[in-house]
Amino acid sequence: MSELKPRKPVSVQEHLRDQVANALRAALIAGELQPGAIYSAPALATEYGVSATPVREAMLDLAREGLVEAVRNKGFRVTELSEQDLDEFTEIRSLIEIPTVGKVARSAGREQLEALRPLAEEIVAAARAGDLIGYLEADRRFHLDLLALAGNSRLVETVSDLRKRSRLYGLTELAEAGALVASAREHAELLDLMLAGDAAAAEEHMRHHLAHVELPRVS
Repeated sequence: MSELKPRKPVSVQEHLRDQVANALRAALIAGELQPGAIYSAPALATEYGVSATPVREAMLDLAREGLVEAVRNKGFRVTELSEQDLDEFTEIRSLIEIPTVGKVARSAGREQLEALRPLAEEIVAAARAGDLIGYLEADRRFHLDLLALAGNSRLVETVSDLRKRSRLYGLTELAEAGALVASAREHAELLDLMLAGDAAAAEEHMRHHLAHVELPRVS
């Protein structure tokens, strides 16, 4: 079993099952839980400072999403994804997000777009600090909040599910290559293009951003 980094205890203020599930998704995305490795609920419960029950429940949620699979009498194995799997997830995201960004650029108000600026700055701050979990959470909120401006909640749910399944494996490589801050700055650059009303440039920027961040190869 792979060694885990120490993590902050889970707060009891939120529903434990949901919060543990979100924490586990973040660990998967950041590569702290390794594909093919088996993790037991009691061991993870100790890491997060909770009982084993909410961890088992959270793992079952992740199993339904295809992120892990149950291994009898052992725990849960992290699902291994092929490059083809990741490419297909990214292709679907591109088909949805690129034209949606163009639509939002043409229809959203300045105040709506500027409201996303703090998140864009939070992404950069997390990248500079090397905080992948913080980066991922701010990045998730930025992208989903931006897409929400199109007024289609089903679209946002679909992209959220795709993000969970693809896990953004490229981030670790970006961080190791020293390119994570540059990638983080792309969010503010996207906002600037949208605020300028340049929908075509915003779509092209989004195409570059998805290819650069989402794939497990650093271009």
